[in-house]
Amino acid sequence: MTRYSLKLQSIGVLAAAVLLGTAACSATPATTEESGGAAKTGGTLKVLGTGDIDHLDPALTAFVPVTALMRAVSRQLISYKTIDDETERLAPQGDLATEVPEPTNDGLTYTFTIRDGAQWDAPDGARPIVAADFIRGFQRLCSPSQSSPMLGYFYDLIEGMDTFCEGFSGVAPEAAPMKEYIEANTISGLVAVDEQTLEINLNKAAGDFVYMLSLSPASPAPVEVLEYVPDSGEYRANFIASGPYTVESYTPDKSLVLVRNPAWKKESDPLRAANVDGIELTVGLTGDAIMQQLQAGTGDMLFDTAPAPAVVQQLKAAGDPKLSFVASGGVQPNIWINTVSENNGGALKDLTVRQALQYAVDKAAVVQTLGGPDIAVVQNGIFGPGVLGFHEFAPYPSDGGKGDPEKAKELLAEAGYPDGLTLKMPFRSRAGDSEIAQTIQASLEKAGFTIELVPVNPTDYYSKFLIDRDATAAGVWDIAPTGWTPDWQGGAARSVFQPQYTFTGAPQTYNYVDYNNDEANAIAAEAIKATDPDEVAELWAQVDELVLADSPTIPIASSKAILYHSERVQDFTPYALSVQGDWANVWLSE
Repeated sequence: MTRYSLKLQSIGVLAAAVLLGTAACSATPATTEESGGAAKTGGTLKVLGTGDIDHLDPALTAFVPVTALMRAVSRQLISYKTIDDETERLAPQGDLATEVPEPTNDGLTYTFTIRDGAQWDAPDGARPIVAADFIRGFQRLCSPSQSSPMLGYFYDLIEGMDTFCEGFSGVAPEAAPMKEYIEANTISGLVAVDEQTLEINLNKAAGDFVYMLSLSPASPAPVEVLEYVPDSGEYRANFIASGPYTVESYTPDKSLVLVRNPAWKKESDPLRAANVDGIELTVGLTGDAIMQQLQAGTGDMLFDTAPAPAVVQQLKAAGDPKLSFVASGGVQPNIWINTVSENNGGALKDLTVRQALQYAVDKAAVVQTLGGPDIAVVQNGIFGPGVLGFHEFAPYPSDGGKGDPEKAKELLAEAGYPDGLTLKMPFRSRAGDSEIAQTIQASLEKAGFTIELVPVNPTDYYSKFLIDRDATAAGVWDIAPTGWTPDWQGGAARSVFQPQYTFTGAPQTYNYVDYNNDEANAIAAEAIKATDPDEVAELWAQVDELVLADSPTIPIASSKAILYHSERVQDFTPYALSVQGDWANVWLSE
């Protein structure tokens, strides 16, 4: 992400880069504020999706679509305006903090003033959000019951957090002992100076730190949550909101209903208008059914899916103003290669075989399947357009990105597989993904691979395949299409590299095969400390090339998020973290 110390200078650079990769557009007015007070209150926003949320606990969620939900029910020290202006859309704003502070102590200390009027919807009545709540939120990130997938951002950075977490790891993963440990131990770098002043001390300067504080896992936590195992059924049933909405009911794999949070005060929140009275998220639907409902007006917004390419072409041809695109900086699809299983005698541990896969994929065909160059472009590195570190390079070149099946066959033969290899490739059984999987299959089979496609329920895809360490080791998958959108926007290389391509000895959720490269790690550390945007970009580019030389993944395309909404949704403008319309700021025309 943009380095904070260079915020004004580098955001301009980043915004320009984002625009180059996006042609983002929104046909509707920018924000409630900008619409001249025309917004209406009331009504229920109906959001439709194919799969369920990953977590309801802010400490644990890492699923990009869920950031739209978190925007509605939780607040953080730092967040973003929902606005069309690309520069301002990516600029950090005070949310629960009154302002974005300048660091002191050589960039190691940040002091936040907590906004007046911000309150918890506590069971005993509304109660102010105080500095100690933020400390508790950070403490819960390394809960022994389930650690946050974003813990890695904070573990080595906040002074004393590693020590706290190491001690916490030995605690029984039950509510009572975890509560006892949290209340008896502290993180030395987190200081509640008084109820409205929070001081955070870092081990090393990190220009992107304030952006990390916009992430859902950086949310404060009320004292009552210590009575429950994180994100357990009891936690969900007793959810305590800090945002404008709270949970009325949740039925796994079916629906989530939000209603107004009576403790939230509009005057305490400069970033959320909270126009609608309620929000209903319905999941378990097919992509076709979702689009039919949006066009019929019985549904309003998309959750975890997008219109299929053929539908996008129809909407474009019709000039439908409710269709828009926005850059996410993401790379998808991006094929992960299972280098830990013993399938085929451990063939995928052989770099030459992985290089054969790189040459085999017809990326241009996948781009066409995604909807063509208006929507996606061929991608060769781990950083998408708009992320500092993105650069044009092709370590496994082919004409027009169409793949080189003959080169792939040569490499396969060189590796000892002249008759090819049979590989299992799961994919999410939802609109668009099956077509992409079939396109990948067709190109790989031209190069001598036999691909067994395995359709998987979208909800189970990551939980029962990719992030299940035992399933991965057992070889339930060999290659798998995934996607990654940076956890924040702009200069977000750390949020691409660190969760996916580093291994410190403790398995990370989204580094499915414990990939690691010490040289890349060392250069990444230099990039995080660097202050000049050009130097930052150059260092991350080196990291990109080192990773691709190892070939743990096959970046295929960088695609824009395809957005669509119903006729009655007004002020539909993407929120930076969800790359989707902002539930907390749209309003309904009827």
